[in-house]
Amino acid sequence: MNQKTLRGKVDRVSPASNPPQKSLRIASVNVNGIRAAYKRGMQEWLDGRDVDILCLQEVRAPDAVVRSLLGDDWHILHTEAEAKGRAGVAIASRQEPTATRTTIGDSYFDTAGRWVEADFAVDGATLTVASAYVHSGEVGTQKQDDKYRFLDAMVTRLPQLRDGADHAVVMGDLNVGHTEHDIRNWKGNVKNAGFLPEERAYFDRFFSEECGFVDVARLLAGDVDGPYTWWSWRGKAFDNDTGWRIDYQMATQALAKSAVTADVDRAPSWDTRFSDHAPLVVDYQLQDPGQTP
Repeated sequence: MNQKTLRGKVDRVSPASNPPQKSLRIASVNVNGIRAAYKRGMQEWLDGRDVDILCLQEVRAPDAVVRSLLGDDWHILHTEAEAKGRAGVAIASRQEPTATRTTIGDSYFDTAGRWVEADFAVDGATLTVASAYVHSGEVGTQKQDDKYRFLDAMVTRLPQLRDGADHAVVMGDLNVGHTEHDIRNWKGNVKNAGFLPEERAYFDRFFSEECGFVDVARLLAGDVDGPYTWWSWRGKAFDNDTGWRIDYQMATQALAKSAVTADVDRAPSWDTRFSDHAPLVVDYQLQDPGQTP
């Protein structure tokens, strides 16, 4: 599968003065129904990616099906939505987590299938990983009210994650383009869910001192358009790269600085896609928190 690599300058430890470390590869993708994704070739993508931690959104399948498709080589944390065939998020890892949680902190979303967390012991540090699926929303409806309530819950939860572990990363389909660089046709979407000023303001808070997270892909890419992670199935959106960058990996400061590459695994053609989203894959090189640069 073709990859479009995000590149940029990051202030990190010089490899000349420190021995190279094994990268931790974390991937996130909205599969738009895991059964459909596997029929379209998701297994082939996964087999060739050597992923350590895989975060999935919009799984839309019973737990038994998810475990059957992913197989026994993964430790799987999966929460289904109460509404059958909707939402669903998962974290699959090669390493067994030390702790797991399936709620964001607002009981209103306990059965929504939109948030899971897992803690991992990595090189002497605690790493918290969260897989999130934010509502798509619809202006003037309950869907938009729920979206704002979920984003409010994230504003509360993110600082707790930042302060509760050595490293934290929250990822998934967050269904908001943060800046004009994140949507190809942004001018036509300023009044639509996904690019409303009120929605984008939440991301300003996520990436401020208030919440303390960093947009890893944007950090590495710099101020460029895209690279996008979602394209409509309809028309020529994929062929013309008329997309949205709405899939994120948001990491705490030290973890973000350890990121060495971020890839959007864009399929080579419309008919070879296994989802309308492309996976976002980031390699991190973590240090023991007691080690000095």
